[in-house]
Amino acid sequence: MDEAVVWLTIFVLSVFVGIEVIAKVSSTLHTPLMSGANAIHGVILLGAVLVTGTTDNDAALVVGLVAIVLAAVNMVGGFVVTDRMLKMFVRKKPKPADTKGEAA
Repeated sequence: MDEAVVWLTIFVLSVFVGIEVIAKVSSTLHTPLMSGANAIHGVILLGAVLVTGTTDNDAALVVGLVAIVLAAVNMVGGFVVTDRMLKMFVRKKPKPADTKGEAA
């Protein structure tokens, strides 16, 4: 069997498993999972920087720079989404009563 077919099969199967796992998560667990995913994306970004910094090949450098940009966008976007989700759970402070027209 060709090595490319093996890698493609592993990739397709991992996509299906990932979709099934994420689809089964209840909505109350999404915020903690997003925080964990942001940490993983930070590790991926660090790995992309380290690997790209040690390469001598121009093609590998270009692929590494693309990986760095995509990992950074993914990580920042994850933090933005997590921040918006956490703001949904913040209780709004009640507005103070207006005392302009009242006699003392």
